[in-house]
Amino acid sequence: MKDLRIDYSRATDFFGAHELEEMAPITEWAAERLRNGQGPGSDFIGWLDWPIQDERQEMDRILACARRIQAHSEVLVVVGIGGSYLGTKAALSFLEPAFDWMNQGKKRKFPQVLFAGTQLSGSYHKQLLEALEGRDFSVNMISKSGTTTEPAIAFRALRRMLEERYGAEGAKERIIATTDANKGALRGLADEKGYETFVVPDDIGGRFSVLTAVGLLPMAVAGLDVEAMMDGAVQMRERCLLPFGENPALQYAALRNIFLRKGKAIELLTYYEPGLQYLAEWWKQLYGESEGKDQRGVFPASAGFTTDLHSMGQYIQDGRRHIFETVMLIDDFQEDLPISEVEGNPDGLNYLAGKTLNYVNAMAAEGTLQAHTEGGVPNLLIHLPDMTETSLGALFYFFEKACGVSGLMLGVNPFDQPGVEAYKKNMFRLLGKPGA
Repeated sequence: MKDLRIDYSRATDFFGAHELEEMAPITEWAAERLRNGQGPGSDFIGWLDWPIQDERQEMDRILACARRIQAHSEVLVVVGIGGSYLGTKAALSFLEPAFDWMNQGKKRKFPQVLFAGTQLSGSYHKQLLEALEGRDFSVNMISKSGTTTEPAIAFRALRRMLEERYGAEGAKERIIATTDANKGALRGLADEKGYETFVVPDDIGGRFSVLTAVGLLPMAVAGLDVEAMMDGAVQMRERCLLPFGENPALQYAALRNIFLRKGKAIELLTYYEPGLQYLAEWWKQLYGESEGKDQRGVFPASAGFTTDLHSMGQYIQDGRRHIFETVMLIDDFQEDLPISEVEGNPDGLNYLAGKTLNYVNAMAAEGTLQAHTEGGVPNLLIHLPDMTETSLGALFYFFEKACGVSGLMLGVNPFDQPGVEAYKKNMFRLLGKPGA
């Protein structure tokens, strides 16, 4: 496997070498506190060593369950919100062909994965139920408690649909619960009904759970190589134990904090491949929930280029100088499209004949990097070797490790999210929930 690498050469005009040298011991101190469980939230650092734990039996069970779902279902509906679905969505966007959804009327090799309970839209969920009419489907309900409003409402409707269509026994074979090992409403229902269950580990919070059964089961159902993904995470874990100068996660955490101290309070994660869109959405939850507390943290935003250069490009180039960019670039592609010559050159593009779209995209990225840095926006580059399961597993772990370290450097608990409860209290009161 070629290594993921971080390149900050396009940002060196915005900080001094001495600043990175001075930040190195602070970053290593935070990394050691994280590793030794000495920082706040240390009850939720199980993800640190999860890739190397002896979970072969669990992986075998995940793969067996995936094969069973594949044998009788055209569709798997993943019911969950936040970390219960974003990692899976990111992986599917990253690894599946862009137009795989068009095969839904044809014979697919693997079930199509759809999502429910990610929001409270009545029209979305009604249309989902209509789309499932006449299609054999299974449901993976993912919730630690089973009472989170958005997925709990969606699961009610989907469970009723399954039970009406297949009866109680048939529905039991098509519902998988990923939940707490011992307690909670979903655990009680699963035990009562006899659903197959997988565990959300007690020491791994939702936004860090993508490499557990939370993400691995639906990814396996979709036909992704989840064992290769874990291999990538294992390799990145080893790199994240290296000293600062060889450790991409520590360098990324340090650079983010240098820019924050200089007033760059917004990090714009950008990408030139549409398959990275939901990876950016997963990243926004990871960093937003982990760092955004106690009036601190970098605000995580994202943009897809070159598309968003035609909407956000003006602001990035000439707006307030409170942004730094982190650019995800792919080094090697399995697919490309050559540009042909056209007689008469009506669109003036014959100068590109013989080149490929990926080459043009790379030049667009280079031109944008030059323009934005000249315009006063530092750019960090994250180079991914390719778009494979191994690289994605490494990227997931890289971002998680850097996030934990960066949060401790900020002096916050990276593993709680007290602010998330504020809207729920008001919503429950307005809905007339008993006791609210």
